[in-house]
Amino acid sequence: MKGVVFNLLEETVTRSFGANVWDDLIEASGVSGAYTSLGNYPDEEIEALVAAASVALSLDRNAVLRWFGHNAIPVLAELYPSFFEGVADARTFVEGVNNIIHAEVRKLYPGAACPHFRLRAAPSGDLVMDYLSARDMCALAQGFVEGVAAWYMHPVKFRHLQCKQHGHDHCTFAMTWAGETQRSVAT
Repeated sequence: MKGVVFNLLEETVTRSFGANVWDDLIEASGVSGAYTSLGNYPDEEIEALVAAASVALSLDRNAVLRWFGHNAIPVLAELYPSFFEGVADARTFVEGVNNIIHAEVRKLYPGAACPHFRLRAAPSGDLVMDYLSARDMCALAQGFVEGVAAWYMHPVKFRHLQCKQHGHDHCTFAMTWAGETQRSVAT
């Protein structure tokens, strides 16, 4: 995993709980804690940090990942404002993740193994998203979506329709954006 994710986690934890808590998580997880944004680090290190946070907060892994995703959005907007420029609403932001956000991440951080999202509009107008990743971090994706919804003040109802953690080959989400009528997916 790219170091930028670790940097984002560190900043999110530090802003929410203080630098001492981040230091405690580093110690409890047994990871080095020295991450450069361009560096590549084993997935096991992010998992160790999430496990340490799970114990510290008495939350399960998915709740920690979801918290991280949700609370990382203001930090992401501050560090990478270009990701948010010209984006009118939360759904448009989510629809642009593959073509705008992840494309830019790959330019900034060569070798980044970003997840891929297969998007389609349901007849109901919901946005349906398949989460395709070797990492089982669908809760992080959910947290990011909910964080973006909060950032744009555009409430979303997020439903996890199927999950790799329950034996499916990928995760599928459905999102209903408050106040929206039927629309197609922007690609």
